[in-house]
Amino acid sequence: MTQKHTTPDGLVIVDKPSGFTSHDVVAKMRGIARTRRVGHAGTLDPMATGVLVLGVERATKLLGHLALTEKEYLGTVRLGQNTVTDDAEGEITSSTDASKVTRDAIDAGIAKLTGDIMQVPSKVSAIKIDGVRSYKRAREGEDFEIPARPVTISSFTVYDVRDAVAEDGTPVLDLVVSVACSSGTYIRALARDLGADLGVGGHLTALRRTRVGPYKLDAAKTLDQLQQELTVMPIAEAAAAAFPRWEVDAKRARLLLNGVRLEMPEEYAGAGPVAVFEPEGRFVALVEEHRGKAKSLAVFG
Repeated sequence: MTQKHTTPDGLVIVDKPSGFTSHDVVAKMRGIARTRRVGHAGTLDPMATGVLVLGVERATKLLGHLALTEKEYLGTVRLGQNTVTDDAEGEITSSTDASKVTRDAIDAGIAKLTGDIMQVPSKVSAIKIDGVRSYKRAREGEDFEIPARPVTISSFTVYDVRDAVAEDGTPVLDLVVSVACSSGTYIRALARDLGADLGVGGHLTALRRTRVGPYKLDAAKTLDQLQQELTVMPIAEAAAAAFPRWEVDAKRARLLLNGVRLEMPEEYAGAGPVAVFEPEGRFVALVEEHRGKAKSLAVFG
């Protein structure tokens, strides 16, 4: 009799290669983990590399909540050229000598793009406008506007400014930057807006995501490594790392699993998703405080 293959529930932290869409990585993981139940917590552009959080089996229920956490990136912004896509994937639409842009001007421009800002996503993003993906409208040559939306840039740091010459001979500046930001922020839109503010244009030439919530690059594995050995972070460990922890006794855990809305301690008011654990460490549910009671978001017990 053949032994049935069982895939553990949990998260897989992938170091995404350049040239792969997030969906490509999910498709590859379905093969590696031998299950259809694989999803991701927030996409990465094909050009970008780094942390992509995948959920396998029951952990897919955590993904929508994980997608909302803060993210961190390392990238290179080229000042002096605009592109159709605001990154190196698109054709160049303008070139301007950026060699006279001072570090003080760059720092002032970055200060304007730090904190709570309104950002217009790139036209080739996956944002839906009246139900149609923005990149589809852009590809079809439509003229349309994307409304600005609030995002939070908690830090935007320039580590290095390098003089360079673009392929067309234009003197440009390459900035090595790191950004920590809220979910839904487009780093290439930051590059575009910094370039616009400095009057020379800008786009993103490289991007590496180094963190999604509590999950960092040092925990990430390449697809080749995962093909050799599938490393799954158990669902309880994943939830404990990402959400506040609320321990309940076995009786209250049972009530929660049966749909009873328990009173929640005041400390969790407004905390967002909270992970509920039994004393021996079993992960029971993800809940949210609603009028003082625990409203179930996903049940795992």
